[in-house]
Amino acid sequence: MRESVQAEVMMSFLVSEELSFRIPVELMYEAKDPYAIRLTFHLPGDAPVTWAFGRELLVDGINEPCGEGDVHIGPTDPDELADVHIRLQVGSDRALFRASAAPLVAFLDRTDKLVPLGQEHTQSDYAGCLEDELGRILAEENAG
Repeated sequence: MRESVQAEVMMSFLVSEELSFRIPVELMYEAKDPYAIRLTFHLPGDAPVTWAFGRELLVDGINEPCGEGDVHIGPTDPDELADVHIRLQVGSDRALFRASAAPLVAFLDRTDKLVPLGQEHTQSDYAGCLEDELGRILAEENAG
């Protein structure tokens, strides 16, 4: 059985109203972490940056603005399903990305085939995987 879903989409990194550039972004979903998706941004001249957030946030954000804290997602035009803004924030630093909704919807459809929305709790060792992942994150923070 397949354990993950991957895709690569091109997004616009909106530096300012006058400046933007297209970057590849890897999308990853793993059955062992069924509530989260990971986006890895490949910015020119920098090491790749990965953000993880709830799959439902992306599902909801395609149709209406949503998100609290560091991640906000919403359609660029609430009257049509065309593009989506993804805003990421750490402290006062913000990054804004624009992506076509179509490849995001296709990716989410593939994740739903792997683990249907609302059925995430059925994954066998989710608690153990969560504990392992939290341990890895804490180890990285303490090392850095």
